[in-house]
Amino acid sequence: MHSLIVKSLTLGLVASILANSINAHASDWPMFRGPGARSVAESANLPLEWSIADDQNIAWRADLPGRGVSSPIVVSGRVFVTCSDGLNRSRLHVVAIDAESGERIWHRQFWATGRTFCNGTSAVAAPTPASDGSRIFAYFSSSDVVALDLDGNLLWIRGLSIDFPGAGNDIGLSSSPVVAGDVVVIQSEAQGNSFVTAIDIHNGATRWDRERPQQSVWSSPIVITQNHGGKQADAVVLQSGKGVSALLAGTGELLWEYPMACSTSTSPVFDRLLCVPAGGLRALDVSEIGNSSEAVIWAETKLGPGYSSPLIANGQVFVISGAGVLTCGALESGKILWRRRLGGRFWATPVISGNYLYCMNSEGKSFVVQIDEKGRIVSEDEFGEDILASPAIANDALFVRSHKHLWKIAREGAERN
Repeated sequence: MHSLIVKSLTLGLVASILANSINAHASDWPMFRGPGARSVAESANLPLEWSIADDQNIAWRADLPGRGVSSPIVVSGRVFVTCSDGLNRSRLHVVAIDAESGERIWHRQFWATGRTFCNGTSAVAAPTPASDGSRIFAYFSSSDVVALDLDGNLLWIRGLSIDFPGAGNDIGLSSSPVVAGDVVVIQSEAQGNSFVTAIDIHNGATRWDRERPQQSVWSSPIVITQNHGGKQADAVVLQSGKGVSALLAGTGELLWEYPMACSTSTSPVFDRLLCVPAGGLRALDVSEIGNSSEAVIWAETKLGPGYSSPLIANGQVFVISGAGVLTCGALESGKILWRRRLGGRFWATPVISGNYLYCMNSEGKSFVVQIDEKGRIVSEDEFGEDILASPAIANDALFVRSHKHLWKIAREGAERN
């Protein structure tokens, strides 16, 4: 059905990984928007202010080998970042950096096999990698997927444009992969060949795939738990311009779908309710999807996000509009609680640590906002470079990347270069 196109280097490597698997730490940030794709670190002790110019609370800054708007991920004390450069942006990079020292541990490079054209603001390294705690799955806008162990050994590589000719669009793909059980799920939707596919994490073989609507979508899937046959199972929630749906992660079976005109650039978020950017923001009770009259708990046009995705924390939902206005609403009702103008355009999804929201606009200006005090801005700073990637939080540190650099922001006293 599919030509495998798997350059599998698994002889001995998979056995080694299984024997020496490194369990993901509780403080890891293993995917786009972190654990549960919620952009929330429950107990991190981050600084409330820093200064790039004065080197205040800046543990280190590392140079990156190419452009990228993908977010960093953190697994077992290592920060993993993807980049792209070279003629026609066809050279792909995966870099591992020591989270304590900022020193580069390893650097792997690959040639793109698919379409590398993308908007000048973006990069071929737009999707954020994902990890199961033992492996790194790096996906690129060229439809290439690379699986590496934490030491940088190549496990397998797939050129999905071989199986799905026409995949990609003129702006570039940016949907980030998710790991669900023993598969990594990739959503690729454009005017040409649109699909969602699940790839076996061990050997790179296709487990299942389904056609998707032929419309460009840049939102990323999320994984939730659903009741299926009396048992709890992982389900992958997909958002497109035609609606939101859930597939059984192990088989691709359609569990439910709800038609509505959704945003094609921001992603949904789940915490008791599924909040979907659609004509503002809509909150759905996924247990009531079969009963369309009861599924939508509330809809609020004033909670519409711009390009960054919504967040849920402490019974509240947060969005940043295209005009740079941060709005907080009640999760159970959608009632607007407060609004605060930050200014600028936001591509990066903010992150939450404790009672503070950490935001970076695309011009590189950062804001720390106290979210239980009606949005009081605690501090501001300037990175001096465009910031389009969502930050990561791990081990009481904030990791922020631009096209050129990766910064670790932590309280003074952290190990420095």
